[in-house]
Amino acid sequence: MKALVIGSGGREHAIVWKLLQSPKVSKVYAAPGNGGTAGFVYESGKKCENVDLLGRDICEAEIQNALIRYVKKEKIGLTIVGPEAPLAAGIADRFNEAGLPVVGPEKKAAMLESSKAYAKSFMERYGVRAARSHTFTDAEKALEAAKKHFAGSREKAAVPPLVIKADGLAAGKGVVIASGIKEAEETIVSFMKDEKLGGAGKTVVLEEFLEGGEVSVLAAVSTGKAGCILPFAPARDHKRRFDNDQGPNTGGMGAIAPAPDFSAAARGDFEEAILKPTLKGIKAEGFDYRGFIFFGLMVKDASCRLLEYNVRLGDPETQAVLPLMKSDFAELCLSIVNGGLDSFSLTWKPGAVCAPVAVAEGYPGEYRKGDAIAFNETAFAKTGAVLFAAGAVRGPGGSGGSGLRTAGGRVLAVSAYGAGPEEAQRKAYAAMDAVAFEGMAYRRDIGWS
Repeated sequence: MKALVIGSGGREHAIVWKLLQSPKVSKVYAAPGNGGTAGFVYESGKKCENVDLLGRDICEAEIQNALIRYVKKEKIGLTIVGPEAPLAAGIADRFNEAGLPVVGPEKKAAMLESSKAYAKSFMERYGVRAARSHTFTDAEKALEAAKKHFAGSREKAAVPPLVIKADGLAAGKGVVIASGIKEAEETIVSFMKDEKLGGAGKTVVLEEFLEGGEVSVLAAVSTGKAGCILPFAPARDHKRRFDNDQGPNTGGMGAIAPAPDFSAAARGDFEEAILKPTLKGIKAEGFDYRGFIFFGLMVKDASCRLLEYNVRLGDPETQAVLPLMKSDFAELCLSIVNGGLDSFSLTWKPGAVCAPVAVAEGYPGEYRKGDAIAFNETAFAKTGAVLFAAGAVRGPGGSGGSGLRTAGGRVLAVSAYGAGPEEAQRKAYAAMDAVAFEGMAYRRDIGWS
């Protein structure tokens, strides 16, 4: 079977890598892919080929038509949609209409991520335990609510931060944790009045700040036959740019799996208070949901609250979770599409994975591009780690070059497996030491402490 992976990030490289391990898969195409997926060859000799259908300045409908034509032409048996934007634009609907197997929810279901306001109303309707929030379409009313929240903060040092979320898709830049009224006002004005995020910030959600440990639970979803949500090993993303969780939020500076403080009791609480009500809501809304879902949780004292849904696999969590998956990923995807997920046996390796991310100088603001990525293959191989490219393209390297050049803010991740957290972290940073490019930066505390 041939497979197609839609997307161009590190998550998509990890999906390609995992699919090529399956005896069911003969070849993988990535559209558009990145420098890492271009000609990527797995140990078995099976390879990935980038498909340059998306490089033209054409509308979304034409892109979808081009992909559908290509899938039919190449007789591709399975398509997996990596990022959120194509799902929000209805790509899964189009594939389903064409009778082509696709892993991804329909457009209506994708609103669980594409609209924070809709997701919050869904949580309330179906009793999903979540952070308290209010939605605003009027900037003045949002500013008034922020002022009320921070009223008296000069006298009361214990006033908690305020979480401000843009309603729409914002590539990981639509959430600000404001510690004071000045930051809150600047964020609301930036989102709602200055339209820094375009239409994504015209509506905002002001949410209570929750304390605890953040946990990402990725899961497979199928609304076939019985209907099922099958959770993966828990992970943790590190979103702040600098060590010790300082600096601005980013798309993710690294991930670990399994996540600490997600005990058996916490998992049980998550399933009862969040997973089951979510599945109930998906069924009640009549969603055609055959894909993945991401639960962003805050966990404290084994009690879970939902922060957000994503309607796809997380990035960089996927780069930490898939190396732990023992089951055949292609078979899992086929069970999602065919409605057999409820009987699929999902198994995991013991041990842990640490996956720090290297970013370009200046990220998450304006960043450098076009720098050659040097790669000490011998030193890297000793760690057993895997390099997943993201913001990287094929180009001439220098001495010790990898054939890659930087092209994005988050350039790559290295994912290292260990028998335990300490070994995984040690191997990951030894692998990171074998990679270099001008202006390269990364957090040095991606781990379990």
